[in-house]
Amino acid sequence: MSLSLTNLTIRKHDGAALFSNLTISIEPGEILSLMGPSGCGKSTLLDAVAGHLSDEFRYDGEVSLAGERIDRLSPHLRSVGILFQDDLLFPHLNVWENLAFALPNSVKKQARKEAALTSLKQLSLLELADSMPDQISGGQRARVSLARMLLAKPKAVLLDEPFSKLDKSLRGQFRDWVFQELKRANVPALMVTHDEQDIPQGSRVLSWPWEV
Repeated sequence: MSLSLTNLTIRKHDGAALFSNLTISIEPGEILSLMGPSGCGKSTLLDAVAGHLSDEFRYDGEVSLAGERIDRLSPHLRSVGILFQDDLLFPHLNVWENLAFALPNSVKKQARKEAALTSLKQLSLLELADSMPDQISGGQRARVSLARMLLAKPKAVLLDEPFSKLDKSLRGQFRDWVFQELKRANVPALMVTHDEQDIPQGSRVLSWPWEV
């Protein structure tokens, strides 16, 4: 179930290329780290993979997941999960309701709640099930956000500097937990980061200019 980018080129409408002919393949359970200066196109690349590329850009090339092209699919059909710098929890939903939102509409309400509570129990956060997002800590919100994304059972995961806004006291612990959960899910992951400390030990790093 690898994530593959083949000859991917992203250009601005004026024709200027952010990058050209990028070809990479990320295997299940692997986390590939992408590094580069501001403006080189790191987050734009993630947008292209997820299907959220802004109208100010156009791309050439292919994005494939598990051997099937996904770059022509709508974002909700790509089975790609994203973890951002901000947790993006819904402020009007409590913690378990935020988790349940990730499940398909076909799942009945009671089953949705049970799945959400099971996930919270695994996180040792079950006591927060009925709390609102603004009632829990930043580290707890970050963990709930990852759990919500994984409940959707993505086939690939994109990480857009997910640790950058966490306190130093929480950052290392949360980072290790994220990497552990991604390996357990056995999905390919592409991570954008500015901090070398965020890179998993022994993993591949793609530095600007991106060449493999």
